[in-house]
Amino acid sequence: MLKAPLKPQLKQLFIGVALLAVSLASNAQDNTENIHDVWHTLVSENVLAIKHGHSTEVDYAAMQAQRGRLKTYLDALTSVTQNEFDTWEKPKQLAFLINAYNAWTVELILTKYPHLKSIKDLGHFLNSPWSKAFIPLLGKTRSLDDIEHDLIRGSGKYNDPRIHFAVNCASIGCPALRAEAYTAADLDAQLQAQTIRFLSDNTRNKVQGNTLSISSIFKWYGDDFALGFRGSNSVGEFILQYPDALKLLPAQQTALKNETMRIKFLDYNWDLNARH
Repeated sequence: MLKAPLKPQLKQLFIGVALLAVSLASNAQDNTENIHDVWHTLVSENVLAIKHGHSTEVDYAAMQAQRGRLKTYLDALTSVTQNEFDTWEKPKQLAFLINAYNAWTVELILTKYPHLKSIKDLGHFLNSPWSKAFIPLLGKTRSLDDIEHDLIRGSGKYNDPRIHFAVNCASIGCPALRAEAYTAADLDAQLQAQTIRFLSDNTRNKVQGNTLSISSIFKWYGDDFALGFRGSNSVGEFILQYPDALKLLPAQQTALKNETMRIKFLDYNWDLNARH
């Protein structure tokens, strides 16, 4: 028996419901993609390049004046569920976690700014500022250490040592806080640029004769640079991927490859990376 055709009004209703569903799904996707727009605006306006672009300093006074906008962004990060996060591709996850780490670090500084000289002033012997659980993220209250060491490094999903040049601990010794948000589409290029930027800063990494003096980051997280990233299984092999950044001469590259170059680690400057 033939089915009667849908009445025009009912057919139009079905079409309307289908279009609404598509629109809602599209808007949800757009909101997810644009979640970092507020952070992008904040850092692009308040992070200033110094040392010929090798590093940056932060206008925390301006950030303080715009703290409401920062809170809007942090609330948006908090609204992302673990289930939603798990559906994302790895670059999108990693960009989210790096931005979250950096934004919550700025928020932590603003809790006491301008009455501090270093992020270390926000902790004490038994509880460092990085171990404070104050961040509502992915369904749990987390610390900065949780984001960096558990969600990023400890997850085993990303295995990209360049993240150490992207997460920022609000200190002069840190790699620069980038004046733009990290995004899934640009993440690889952004991490590459941050690595070159940091390695080419001769106040934190330099070579003299047969001695390579590098940031203590390479000492603290040396194991991360030995996990085979792009074929590198040691700090030296990782650095050899960027010989131009350190202006390594051919003989110095050979010495580093043969492990005959002396490597020393420089003291870390924990002073606040604030605009003066």
